[in-house]
Amino acid sequence: MPVAGGTDVMVLYALGKLPARKLVSIGGLPELRYIEAASSEVRIGAGCTYTDLRQHSVIANEFPLLALSAAWTGGIANQNRGTLGGNIANASPAGDSLPVLLVYDADLILVSASGERRIPYRTFHTGYKKTLLAPDELIHGICIRRNLAGYIWYAKKVGARNAQAISKVFLAAIARTSNGTIKDVRLAAGSVGPVPIRLAGTERALAGKHIDNFLLEKAGEVLAEEIQPIDDIRSTAAYRTSVLRNLLGEFLQSLPRARIAS
Repeated sequence: MPVAGGTDVMVLYALGKLPARKLVSIGGLPELRYIEAASSEVRIGAGCTYTDLRQHSVIANEFPLLALSAAWTGGIANQNRGTLGGNIANASPAGDSLPVLLVYDADLILVSASGERRIPYRTFHTGYKKTLLAPDELIHGICIRRNLAGYIWYAKKVGARNAQAISKVFLAAIARTSNGTIKDVRLAAGSVGPVPIRLAGTERALAGKHIDNFLLEKAGEVLAEEIQPIDDIRSTAAYRTSVLRNLLGEFLQSLPRARIAS
């Protein structure tokens, strides 16, 4: 099993949930730890740590949700060890960076001995802890297009405490508006289904609409229909649904509305 930071694998070992097997560390490979900013996109090596993301100026300035989610992931020690590629491969629906990658429409570069392939990240998770990654593949890089100028961004993580908590609910959102009309909106949530979910139905309900209280209520109803939260040790399905609707409302209320001529 290839291991980068090892922060998730070691937890499974400690809990006795990972069968004893050989591990191969790939955390020291420079080919996996890079951030390249081209004119059209930024490519992030799968071995980049959360600290790398927090400290890179292009990430902080153009993709603030990614820098923010990196700051919310564990403590400083975990941020120095844990990697973005590891968070993706671990495939937990509660991964803090995963809804962010969904709203940024990221692509993944997967490599094997036979070559590489590029796939949309939104297709990567196929079920709880299941992905499109083949047995002989590694995640090599994450690509995000630099076409988000003028977007308003929002992210909120709800957990049991403010630091080092697994999220009960996570919402990431970006939107572009004009005179109170939503021109484009992207929404993604974590911890409300078996995989991190792009809220496509809610996006369709919002696109092209004027922002008003009726729209807020309608969008909340659509959102509740497309998520699949569960009751578990951290929270209940009803709580997760209610909180996510509130977070969506908070985001929509933050968007500029049409000015009324006096």
